[in-house]
Amino acid sequence: MSDAATASPPAQAAARTILVADDDRAIRTVLSQALGRSGYHVRATSSAATLWRWVEDGEGDLVITDVVMPDENGLDLVPRIRRVRPDLRVVVMSAQSTFSTALKATQRGAFDYLPKPFDLKELLAVVGRALAAPASADAPPGEEQEERLPLVGRSAAMQEIYRTVARLTTTDLTVMITGESGTGKELVARALHDYGRRRGGPFVAINMAAIPRELIESELFGHERGAFTGALNRGVGRFEQAAGGTLFLDEIGDMPPEAQTRLLRVLQEGEFTTVGGRQPIKANVRIVAATHRDLRQAIRGGMFREDLFYRLNVVPIRLPPLRERQEDIPLLARHFLERARASGLPAKRLEQSAIDRLKTHPWPGNARELENLMRRLAALYPQEVIGADVITTELAEAAPVTEEGPRAPETLEQAVERHLGGFMAAHKDGMPIRDLYDRVLAEVERPLLKLALSATRGNQIKAAAMLGLNRNTLRKKLRELDLPVVRGLP
Repeated sequence: MSDAATASPPAQAAARTILVADDDRAIRTVLSQALGRSGYHVRATSSAATLWRWVEDGEGDLVITDVVMPDENGLDLVPRIRRVRPDLRVVVMSAQSTFSTALKATQRGAFDYLPKPFDLKELLAVVGRALAAPASADAPPGEEQEERLPLVGRSAAMQEIYRTVARLTTTDLTVMITGESGTGKELVARALHDYGRRRGGPFVAINMAAIPRELIESELFGHERGAFTGALNRGVGRFEQAAGGTLFLDEIGDMPPEAQTRLLRVLQEGEFTTVGGRQPIKANVRIVAATHRDLRQAIRGGMFREDLFYRLNVVPIRLPPLRERQEDIPLLARHFLERARASGLPAKRLEQSAIDRLKTHPWPGNARELENLMRRLAALYPQEVIGADVITTELAEAAPVTEEGPRAPETLEQAVERHLGGFMAAHKDGMPIRDLYDRVLAEVERPLLKLALSATRGNQIKAAAMLGLNRNTLRKKLRELDLPVVRGLP
């Protein structure tokens, strides 16, 4: 497609011009066709220099630009465009789908960020919002602070979290983070603070589940001398400690009812009093709350105030468990190994077979469990390259512990994974494995059919019904597996 390629809009549409910059011809073609069908004029180019010339000439009502361009980074164009044409919205798209990319796009003044590959319907929705947004002459934001990459992963679920967090860094909105233990709720809270406009203030965290119920109000709001037995001096609470910064209320679902009432008043009125005090104190903090509990269920059970929930749940962020983002496991594993090396432990790397084994584990402890495993590997094993056999051994040794007892019972899926992991590790340097799929199915089918027949006392009709099979299918499988065909009993 030439730099001046134009897609004509439908005659009935009052078309506006969109400038597209991407070094991939296929993407330029797809975008030009999709935007053209939606009624927009499109000018597409593979060059950042050409895009900049169009912008300087006053062309275009919206810019869609890739990050990696042959002559200039698309992110570097965003603040320049904001300076010369503050009302021209810029949408950034990138295959470099990291938290850093989303954050840079937002901090440099992009209207939105889209990770590749993206859905065309979503892109058209973003285009519509950008063109409908009110004009703004705000100065472009300053350069971002040094990257620390607190969040790792390129899955679709993580991309949405990156976009949400990046947008929230420019606001003081209250955020509720939900997710299982070990999914990184405090990391997200710290990212909201460290990259937000309150980053110059303190980040103060308090875990509601770790503080005795009778002390939570004092810990949060402080107390006056003599307010209760043992209060020999005035105590400064977390709200005062976090003044000008962010207060992270972890495990908010464990907050007792009386403290919930006081917190609700703070959120409603913007001020609080210490325990035993009368003088109101201004609450100059951003609230970020987190929980692994289902607060809606707690509300139904009378354990959590519904009005407080809606005050805290202004912007909800759900962190997916690691089993829902298995494609992120290799990146996370390498990230944790690098962190272990930076802390003084020996450098390690993983064979592909080890990575494949990691991706089959259910990870009940989520990213925290994966990090602990990587640190153990770095500390305990002499070899530099870790194989699947080591991973299988470590995962078997560290079976999950339940609240009720010492170990959770192994599921059939976990048993098969463990067996196959050991089988493959044992054969990795020997003869190539053949017909493994059929062999595994046969090994599972044989005991299953035998147990079904045993449970039904050899009655094939009942066994077929139990298995959800046609009777003729069952008879065929019995012949294929060389199992004795026992006639049904009355």
